[in-house]
Amino acid sequence: APSGPAQGPQAASGRVDTIGRSVRGQPIRAVRVGNPRAPIRVLVVGEIHGTESAGRAVTRRLRRARPPRGVELWLVDDLNPDGAAAGTRQNARGVDLNRNFPFGWRAIGKPFDTYHSGAGPLSEPESRAAAGLIRRIQPRVTLYYHQMLRLVDRGGGDRALERLYSRRSGLPYKAIPLPPGAATGWQNDTFPRDTAFVVELPAGSLRARAVRRHADAVLAVARAVAPPRVRQRPIPFGANRKREMRAYVRRHYGIDDFRLRRPRVIVQHYTASNSFESAYDTFARDTPDVELGELPGVCAHYLIDRDGTIAQLVSTTTMCRHTVGLNYTAIGIEHVGVSDAQVLGNRRQRAASLRLTRMLQGRHRIRSRNVIGHNESLSSPFHHERVQRLRRQTHGDFTRASMRRYRRALAQLPEPDSLR
Repeated sequence: APSGPAQGPQAASGRVDTIGRSVRGQPIRAVRVGNPRAPIRVLVVGEIHGTESAGRAVTRRLRRARPPRGVELWLVDDLNPDGAAAGTRQNARGVDLNRNFPFGWRAIGKPFDTYHSGAGPLSEPESRAAAGLIRRIQPRVTLYYHQMLRLVDRGGGDRALERLYSRRSGLPYKAIPLPPGAATGWQNDTFPRDTAFVVELPAGSLRARAVRRHADAVLAVARAVAPPRVRQRPIPFGANRKREMRAYVRRHYGIDDFRLRRPRVIVQHYTASNSFESAYDTFARDTPDVELGELPGVCAHYLIDRDGTIAQLVSTTTMCRHTVGLNYTAIGIEHVGVSDAQVLGNRRQRAASLRLTRMLQGRHRIRSRNVIGHNESLSSPFHHERVQRLRRQTHGDFTRASMRRYRRALAQLPEPDSLR
């Protein structure tokens, strides 16, 4: 896809990329707002039909926005500058760009018919520019503004994100038929772990208050997919501890390795203390645990403090001793606290835990039914223990009742793929 350094006037805030040119040679520009090294990108297209321009006010307002940490906004005011200049829905060759993408494409009409789909998929330079940009930056979320149905489309993406936009914008959440050759259809099919959806604005121009509301809805979606902030606070895990872990894994699972190659379970724990530092010190000391007297010492991959601060103690590529029978395949998350109720009743700690868990689910393709409490370990289909006296060993933290509540809250978040 055509791409290059900024051309034309600089945006009020951000960098400008020319991503392609229209049939008549007009530049199609994307304004980038936020950290260019951010791992998550959100693309907003203000106009794809030349007679539906209200969304451009939203993309222009977003130029002055401050995206959440870890997210960069890509803002395309106008994907169809020739149509906008001529006052036509179609581009200069009479093609409806939202019928020109390579998903379910079929020949429709002749030039300047309402839904003329062009000579073939991506026959138009504008749709090629959009497809090239999307392939290059692979946005986690893409929003396309249209008019004039006044709704958020219940499309083929992450419905939690679509509903979130609907709530924040005040537009109803409804399904409309997916047209052949639609941009969102192609995008959701080609990049199934990402989300593209349509926002149908009302007829006419948006008032300033509505522009603010829609810009805020975009930022709410961006916050929803932003990665949780994770501090790196590694415990000592050198060659000796890795040898001990390898010997432990051989003894308990019959596997000659210390590396966590395929996490399939996430186990929630609490520390039975109210101090982050005391829990950290316990995990950092490589001494036999008081319960089973084995080496290496107990640990967890993550430790979440009562204020919601997340610390990563051990790489998720390394096995950690936190759950008998599951250490070979489980990521362990410890919460500073003395009971399920204390942890789940702490809004900031609970929110941090849910977002971290959802991110790990997306990153490792872990299903919600395999997000369990320590107390549920024996019922996991992945539970495996070679040492007979430990085959029924478990703990009381994060009971089934607590985890039912936890998993219900987890289901309210965006899909795991959106937070991977």
